[in-house]
Amino acid sequence: MGLQAQQAVVTGRVLSGPTGRPAGHAWVVLHQVSMGGGGQPIDSTRTDARGGYTLTIRQPDSGAIYVVSSWHAGIAYFSEPIAPGRSPSRVRPLFVYDTSSTGPAVRVVRRLVTVAKQKRDGSRDVLELLELENPGAATRVARDTLVPTWAGALPPAAIQFRVGQGDVSPQVVTRRGDSVAVYGPLPPGERKQLSYTYVLAATVHRLSLPIDQPTGEVDLLLEDTAAVVTAGKLDSLGAEDIGGRRFARYRTPPLVAGAALAVGFTERRFAPESLTPFIVGIAGLVLAIGFVVALRRKPR
Repeated sequence: MGLQAQQAVVTGRVLSGPTGRPAGHAWVVLHQVSMGGGGQPIDSTRTDARGGYTLTIRQPDSGAIYVVSSWHAGIAYFSEPIAPGRSPSRVRPLFVYDTSSTGPAVRVVRRLVTVAKQKRDGSRDVLELLELENPGAATRVARDTLVPTWAGALPPAAIQFRVGQGDVSPQVVTRRGDSVAVYGPLPPGERKQLSYTYVLAATVHRLSLPIDQPTGEVDLLLEDTAAVVTAGKLDSLGAEDIGGRRFARYRTPPLVAGAALAVGFTERRFAPESLTPFIVGIAGLVLAIGFVVALRRKPR
C-alpha cells in the first residue's frame, strides 16, 4: 500500500496532426530528466485505438521533471514538462506529423538582438534569439546538406559565431558563409527558439542587421545607450535594467525582406587610465636617457 502511494500516474493521448485523428498503436516513452541535465526512460507502452496511454512514475523525484515522447516518421516529439502529483497527471495531447522538405516558407516571427558594451579590447558581444514558425501541415525537414530546413543572413562583420541553447539543438545548426543554417526538423503549430552569439571587432562602429526575409518583429537591446538606430520605422521603449546592466530598448513593426536596419555605436570616450601605458613608457624612456647621460659624465 505504501509503495502504491508513492507512485504517480501519467495519462494522455497521441494524435496525428493536423487532422487530430488518434495515433493508435504508437510507442510512447516516459522520461525522467534530472536538474543536472541527465535523462532516462522509466516507463513505456503503446497507445490504444483512441491514441490513449497510461504511464507510471514508480518513485517520483521532486527534483526532476518528466516528459512523454513518441516517434513518428523518424522524428521524436515531446510533451510539455510534467510535475507529478498525488492525482493522475493529465498531459495535453501530443501531436505527431508526417514530414516534408517542401511547403510554405518557415517564418521568422521575432528576432531579439542584444548588443553588449565594448570590452577592454574594444570588441562587442552580440546575442541573437529568433523565434521560428512552420506554417505548414507537416514537419519541415532538410532535403539534403545543400538545402537546410531554414536559413537566415548574418552580419558580414560577425566573427566567433557560436550556437546557444534553445529549442533547436546546436548539433543541427551551422554557419555557412554569412548565413546561419538549420538542418533539424521544425514541426508545425509551435514556435521554436534558435539562439546564437557572435563578436564584433573593435574596428566595427556600425552594425548592419541584414533582413533577408519577412520578419514579424525585431527587438533591440543596446548596452551602448547612446547608440543611434536607423530603420524605416522604429519605436523607442526607453531604458531597462537587466541583471544590473542598463540597456536601451527598441522595437520595429513587421519588416519586409530587404528592409534597412542598422546600429551606429558611439566612439569610446577618453579615459584617463588609457594613458597609463604611455606614461609608463615615457617614464622608462626618461630614466634610460638619464642613465646614459650619467655614464657619459666624466668624474672631476
